[in-house]
Amino acid sequence: MIIGFNYNMKKYIFVLLLLQQLSYGQAVDSLNLAKDSIVVREIALEGVKVIQFKPLKFNSNKEKAHYYWLRKKVYHAYPYAKLAADKLATLNQELVHIKKKRKRKKHTKKVQKYLEEEFTPQLKKLTKTEGQILVKLIYRQTGITTHQLVKSLRSGWRAFWYQRTAKLFSIDLKAKYKPETVKDDYLVEDILQRFFAKGILDEQEQKIAFDYEKLRKKWEKSE
Repeated sequence: MIIGFNYNMKKYIFVLLLLQQLSYGQAVDSLNLAKDSIVVREIALEGVKVIQFKPLKFNSNKEKAHYYWLRKKVYHAYPYAKLAADKLATLNQELVHIKKKRKRKKHTKKVQKYLEEEFTPQLKKLTKTEGQILVKLIYRQTGITTHQLVKSLRSGWRAFWYQRTAKLFSIDLKAKYKPETVKDDYLVEDILQRFFAKGILDEQEQKIAFDYEKLRKKWEKSE
């Protein structure tokens, strides 16, 4: 989806994301996948909460292959969503101090131009599936859809056309992250939690509320 946006999509929706050169110190293929079950995570939240991850179990080789395929996609997409949330927060803080509408518009336009020139090439490196995951993770990290982000920073008309074009590549800019009801979204969350616990990805607090432990129990029960 995103990567293939070579097709005249250089100014695609994600121009609003302030992305930077990402250097993933460790290639995903080199990750030790065999130790996924030996992870204990401690979180300082009203005391100490310990999450003991259970060994990964799959009903078939196809299911197993899908999980690890998805794992690679999440590894590549999440840092972009994290950066988007960081930069969006920074932009909002800057706009708070700009009172005049004209100056706010000028500042936003400057940011847009910067994004288009500096970071669009990075987004083009993502695959179609990574782009689909990115849209959902942006919602996870910001609490609003990518479509809403574009509409607020650009215009409703431009957001409409971005959405229409994105659908041609199976991308829904209005997509939300729903690990409670969508199995693949839950798998993405499970992958993220394991990555965070092992220090493979840096955790950033999400903007939508859900309990990973409750999610895990729900999906285990449904299988």
